[in-house]
Amino acid sequence: MTEDRTDEAQGRARGGIARAAALSSNQRSAIAKRAAEARWTKGMPYSTHEGILAIGNASIPCAVLNDKTRVLTQLGFLRALGRGRPAGGSSQGSAGDGLPAFLSADNLKAFISNDLRRASTPIIFQSHRGGGKGGNQAFGYLAELLPQVCNVYLEARRQRALTPQQRHVADACEILVRALAHIGIIALVDEATGYEEVRDKLALQEILDAYLRKELAAWAKRFPDDFYKQIFRLRNWQWKGMKINRPQVVANYTKDFVYSRLAPGILEELQVRMPKDDKGRNKGTYTQLFTDNIGHPALAQHLHAVTALMTASRNWDDFKRMINIAFPKKGTNLDFNFVEPT
Repeated sequence: MTEDRTDEAQGRARGGIARAAALSSNQRSAIAKRAAEARWTKGMPYSTHEGILAIGNASIPCAVLNDKTRVLTQLGFLRALGRGRPAGGSSQGSAGDGLPAFLSADNLKAFISNDLRRASTPIIFQSHRGGGKGGNQAFGYLAELLPQVCNVYLEARRQRALTPQQRHVADACEILVRALAHIGIIALVDEATGYEEVRDKLALQEILDAYLRKELAAWAKRFPDDFYKQIFRLRNWQWKGMKINRPQVVANYTKDFVYSRLAPGILEELQVRMPKDDKGRNKGTYTQLFTDNIGHPALAQHLHAVTALMTASRNWDDFKRMINIAFPKKGTNLDFNFVEPT
């Protein structure tokens, strides 16, 4: 019996060798290439939905990956900023310090937060229209990165830190920010790819449970310094740094611009879930009640969008008009400026 099995295995091996010998060099090369691609792409994220995102004057290819990450393709991202393909055809275009080429200039680094630095790593994925595994290797960036990068250029322009060669990028960023003001970048990607049709349709309480914890988590800094700096700039207040206590009205602005507009019922649910001490004071901060997987990413996205709106606003009234259009509170009417005909 053992000899029969040995003879059978040897016969299969000889057959395989014979078939391989019959292949042309091009056929052998194609088989080797497919095997190498299979090894390379094993475990790599892949797109389930793809589309074209139209923002301002830009058309950006975008995708939702199998882990629900929303990405903008690298080339589309660069074109939206008025930049070309990475030098030398590089797939990542990163500088020696790990930053992508559009953030690597020395005069921009003072405006780049650690969070932005971490979020700017390119994402390698398999692009496949129609969903499923397989497809071509593609490079992209987190969709949330676009408004953050725009904020860097707009702030650098406001502080007159840009070089003449960078000014056209800031102009492109201003167009993008104003276009993004009407709806969050994540919702735009979902709409462009068709992913919104398969999203879970949660009831209000299920949404609140997804966003918020039942108990307080450990404290961590969640609000970027720029959020408060822009409030002070628009209110014409002197900025003395984060260690100086802010006016009480800033807390009211935070409730108005952030928690009241993040999702329906969030502020009210935060007030209900917040534990109180014997004197009725909050035992923690609202951000300690947000969940890690949904609440904090949604909060971060909203904060970046609101900060970008403030950066693009000329004064306080301009900002209030823009945020009421971009993120109206549920049950309120939009503010429109109508000009009487002359």
